[in-house]
Amino acid sequence: GPAHLFRLAGKCFSFVESTYKYEFCPFHNVTQHEQTFRWNAYSGILGIWHEWEIDNNTFVGMWMREGDSCETKSRQTKVHLVCGKSNKLAYVSEPSTCVYSLTFETPLVCHPHSLLVYPTLTEALQRKWDEAEQLLYDELITDQGYKKILQEIFEEAGLLKATEENEVEKQSKKITLEFETVEKCSKEYKQLSEEIKKLRVLLGQHGIAYKGNLGE
Repeated sequence: GPAHLFRLAGKCFSFVESTYKYEFCPFHNVTQHEQTFRWNAYSGILGIWHEWEIDNNTFVGMWMREGDSCETKSRQTKVHLVCGKSNKLAYVSEPSTCVYSLTFETPLVCHPHSLLVYPTLTEALQRKWDEAEQLLYDELITDQGYKKILQEIFEEAGLLKATEENEVEKQSKKITLEFETVEKCSKEYKQLSEEIKKLRVLLGQHGIAYKGNLGE
């Protein structure tokens, strides 16, 4: 993300509302502590630093995900970055069950270009983005295709986490690339043959018949 925001790393900012104290540690986590004298007062994690939310070439928020479990899901928090005179946690809400919203004020985002995504990318990824812009302008790709390329760029830059679907797609691409040469194909074939031998032995130990030959 934006390098100038890294100076917030290692610091924590708190906000107290009624009996709860919220603590936001940028690039680390968000926690909530119930400030009562009850023996089972709640204290837990509302999210761990995960990825950025990006909209229209702008970092619009930080997603803190995979916090403590809450019914069937994990708690998660979106942190909105807004311009302010000092670094402070200004507002906390829970728009839906176990999904929290934090507003963090900081002078670090007051400059109109302070949250632009493009300048934070490597030259290679900037070129990839430029090419996508050109393809869209020439109507060689649709808006949807353009957004997909941007998603890939942001994932490659580490700004967004790849979805499971994308991960599977990437892995399958890797596998096909490994068979570009006969040598790689033979090596992979030998490894798979060894694996099948081991699996046949394992199936035999459990009395399960194996149909088919090694060539398959």
